[in-house]
Amino acid sequence: MENKDVMYHINLSKSDIKGAAFAILTGDPKRVELIANYLEKSEKIKENREYTSYLGELEGQKVVVISTGIGGPSTAICMEELAQIGVKNFIRVGTSGGMQKNVCAGDIVIATGAIRQEGTSKEYMPVEFPAVADFDICAALKVAAINQKIPYHMGIVHCKDSFYGQHSPDRMGVSYELNNKWSAWLRGGTLCSEMESAAMFVLASNLNLKAGTVLLAIWNQERDKEGFSQEEKCFEIERAIKVAVEALKNLISSARSTLS
Repeated sequence: MENKDVMYHINLSKSDIKGAAFAILTGDPKRVELIANYLEKSEKIKENREYTSYLGELEGQKVVVISTGIGGPSTAICMEELAQIGVKNFIRVGTSGGMQKNVCAGDIVIATGAIRQEGTSKEYMPVEFPAVADFDICAALKVAAINQKIPYHMGIVHCKDSFYGQHSPDRMGVSYELNNKWSAWLRGGTLCSEMESAAMFVLASNLNLKAGTVLLAIWNQERDKEGFSQEEKCFEIERAIKVAVEALKNLISSARSTLS
């Protein structure tokens, strides 16, 4: 499958992406068009399985926007195949649940690293290897969040394979492990929980790519436990999209000035 002109899962070829070296990834296929609308000259190029893709431009450079579905396995497939046709830089735009009590619904979380409580990354590197984001992408995301005046946090995020293992751990056969580790992650200052970044970061290290993640905190179950149940959930994913797009603009501009 690796040497075919058209990638097996994402159904894209080099000619489809027209030399794009940058990609914005998001889980929900319905979110792709929303993100693409922030680009110039955007158009839908393919749709296959969970992978819906658009191509647009930022600062004169082609940018792919593509959905990955939920979780590490489908995200890794997407990155693997995009890398094979020339993409080198990845920013994930996603949602998460806050963990530290100062992470409120509507806040942005920029992941500097991820807890590898999932399976995909273990098929790339041993568990001792850290899942870390690219420094330049993190810095660009931070500047963009400041410029957008959006409350943000930077730090470690938690990644898992089972959504309900997190939200209903007591009914799982391994509840003792899930609850104890959750307590450990909280003590370590973990900001939020999601499902893709660990696989992204380890894969990027393994393949010499650059990857970063910006997340919207939809709500915070720890704040809910403390009686903040009156707080409404926030689904304004545009906050994270605006941060990602501005960061990508700055990264493209910086890369151009470095080469000039």
